[in-house]
This record gives sequence, C-alpha cells and structure tokens, in this order.
Amino acid sequence: MFPQSVAPNPDVDHITSEIAHILRARNQMMAVAESCTGGLVAQWITARPGSSSWFERGLVTYSNASKADLLGVPWSLIRDAGAVSGPTVLAMAKGLLNRSSVDWAVSISGIAGPDGGGGRNQVGTVWIGWIGQTATASASRFYFSGDRANVRCSAAVAALSGLLSLLVDPAPSDENLVHIVEPRIPKRVS
Repeated sequence: MFPQSVAPNPDVDHITSEIAHILRARNQMMAVAESCTGGLVAQWITARPGSSSWFERGLVTYSNASKADLLGVPWSLIRDAGAVSGPTVLAMAKGLLNRSSVDWAVSISGIAGPDGGGGRNQVGTVWIGWIGQTATASASRFYFSGDRANVRCSAAVAALSGLLSLLVDPAPSDENLVHIVEPRIPKRVS
C-alpha cells in the first residue's frame, strides 16, 4: 500500500491508534500543517479507518508563501527567524488552530535534504510545534540522520509521538508561556 520508504511501521500504527483512542474518547479533533514531511503525517492518519472522527485536516505548507497565506505566519517572522525555526512552527500551529475547529494542531518544518542545509540549519534539522486549545504551545528541534526519506519519516514519527505525549499529559494553557526546546547540536561523525 505504501512505498517502502514511507510505509508506517508498527510504532506508527501503535501511536496513531493511541491518538485515535484518546481523541475519540474526548470527542476532540486534530489537524496538521506539514512542510518537509509533505503530507506524510496526514497520509498515515487517514490510512486508519474512522480517522474522520478525530482528524479534521492536513495542510501541506511547503513554501513560505503557503505558510503566510494559509496559516497567517507573518513574513517578518519567516524572514527574521527562518522558515525552519521554533517561532515559525509555533506560528504555524497557532495559525492552524485559529483557522480550524480543532482541539490540537501539529506543525512541522525542516530540511530533509539532500540539498538546502547551511547557515543556522543543516540537512536533517526539523522543528515541530504542538498546541492545544487548553495546552501550552511548545516546539522542539530535532536532528535526524539518513537520506531524505528517513528524515521525513523520523520527523513524522516525532510529530505524532509528541502529540501523544501531550494528550497523555498536557501542560496547562498559559498564553504567556511557550516552551521551545533546542538541544545541543550533535557533532557529526565522519
């Protein structure tokens, strides 16, 4: 059903099953705005029968223009922070939450490679943002190795895993509190 490089693995199946169970039990919906993953999260979710009862929409906002037009990310933020940054994925998630009737929004922006790395972000850098109607917005930066397919799949799994963690133990909402996690950049082994 899926090309080998993007086929959901047993972990993904378990994670999406848990997300589905929790959201259905709470009568809640989620949405996702994807850049570097190109709709992979939405593809995995909608492969599950009954996903329309808990998944409202998925947007592929690959270009900076689509981030601005569809999600309301300010051009000045994209220019100053970069498209692949904590502030940008938080703005993407907040824009998605505000433009839809969902309880949870996930956003992803990164550099899957093999080209595009440089400056503040190398190939394999992915930022993921999460926000809930009653949970604090948060964003985390990840570094994934491997080829383009591996970076995309790893990012999609991390996005779903992060959402599941928030669903299980959400941080209380505080309009003035935003968590941005930037781990140290690991040294690449040659």
